[in-house]
Amino acid sequence: MRPSLKVCLIRPPTLMSGSSATDTLPPPLNLAYLAGALRKAGHEPFIVDAVGESPSNFVPLGNSRSLRGLSFDQIVARIPEDTALIGVTCMFSAEWVPIRALLAKIREAFPGRVIVGGGEHFTAAAELSLEQSPALSACALGEGEETLVELANTLKEGRELGTVAGLVIRENGRTVRTGKRSRIKSVDDLARPAWDLVPLRNYFDNGMSYGVNRGRSIPMLASRGCPYQCTFCSSPLMWTTRWIARSPGEVADEIEEYVRRYDVRNVDFFDLTAIIRRDWVIQFCKELVRRGIRLTWQLPSGTRSEAIDAEVSRWLYRAGCRNLALAPESGSERILKKTKKRVKIANLLRTTRDAVREGLNVKLNIIVGFPDETHFDIWKTFWMMLRLSFHGAHDVMVGSFAPYPGTELYDRLVDEGRITHSDEYFNKLTYLDLGGAVSYSDHVSSALLRVYIWFGFALFYGSNYLFRPHRVFLTARNILTKRHESRGEMALASLIERWRFALFGSRPALRPWR
Repeated sequence: MRPSLKVCLIRPPTLMSGSSATDTLPPPLNLAYLAGALRKAGHEPFIVDAVGESPSNFVPLGNSRSLRGLSFDQIVARIPEDTALIGVTCMFSAEWVPIRALLAKIREAFPGRVIVGGGEHFTAAAELSLEQSPALSACALGEGEETLVELANTLKEGRELGTVAGLVIRENGRTVRTGKRSRIKSVDDLARPAWDLVPLRNYFDNGMSYGVNRGRSIPMLASRGCPYQCTFCSSPLMWTTRWIARSPGEVADEIEEYVRRYDVRNVDFFDLTAIIRRDWVIQFCKELVRRGIRLTWQLPSGTRSEAIDAEVSRWLYRAGCRNLALAPESGSERILKKTKKRVKIANLLRTTRDAVREGLNVKLNIIVGFPDETHFDIWKTFWMMLRLSFHGAHDVMVGSFAPYPGTELYDRLVDEGRITHSDEYFNKLTYLDLGGAVSYSDHVSSALLRVYIWFGFALFYGSNYLFRPHRVFLTARNILTKRHESRGEMALASLIERWRFALFGSRPALRPWR
């Protein structure tokens, strides 16, 4: 058997903003998958989860922003001395500036070790990351399991980084791509996430999850990739446009394992687009019902409406699904066409109506401020939101367009000279920061865009409570009892706490479900 290599995987502290609409603090599914793959290959993975190990620690950065989790010094102190390979994840480019500073700290403490960056940011901006961070040895592109295992094998055998496909490295003063790595096709054969290396109890005890807090929650993937090519999304670069689903039985097996080992009460599916095939989701639901698995599960990332009809909604609810996020993004046919968002509003209205009738809590994801978007386009989106509110949708997230690296719209704005890779650009990337929204439309100013965002929230929730007055009392009850039914209720409670922290310096209270 090949001798093992000690590999340390790091989840940095997460960036928080006092004017952000919500915060999501789930366990690090990506690192758990990577650790599982390394362990299966005979290596020794170790995870430093800055958020999970110290969720109540906040490091102020100024301008109502802070880092939540371990300090940089605490992270460095937790890295084992005999670590040969250090992996740092960065999923969102909005967090690149503080992560770059963390990388410098790690390099200072471990000058001779290989440090590799992974995740969507490093996939989309590998060359830029190597240019801006001398601490980095390499960036891993796309899915990381096979690349990281091969990299660990290579280091153990004393071979060069350039022999490992799927990396971007430095060579003779320039950045070089080592070769393309194919997507993982046998997703059922992947090692299960190594959750024993993550402080899950802190997440359970503090009600930290991605979806609505419905008890002891754990994240999962039932599929990988997305077949669509939306111009504002980096998924085609990260995952290609191939959608690969696991077998329904294998997903059910994993859920049963978590119920048995961790007493899990809820599963948050992180799939980019979970419901592509109607037959797959019905088969999965029937499998859960057949086994008598009694827990709730959610699709909080946003999925397509085309494959969801009354029968699918009925099976979703019967199998335990309680929260469903739909992602139309815009109500303007012109913007939908420009962004390659293949959504039919008539189908969306039908799906929302059917899902609500079957008992599902439906959330909408909306984006405003696209390049070329006009005032008329935004008002058409508001009209769609009003119609969806009438049809019973419970929740909405109105965010501003953020030109993330790796997207088609980002490339266009770079070509037009409208993006420079300054710290200011990265710091303004978060689409959930309502107070710092930046407009990339020639027709709508940033100041007016912020007004539109707040108006969108007011329009949706105001009309929602007007159409269904009983929801006012349900919302108040759920916030007071901390038994939230929607992300909107959680966001309102979180905003109140973070505003208090920004104004008075008192830490937000962590809120368990029970």
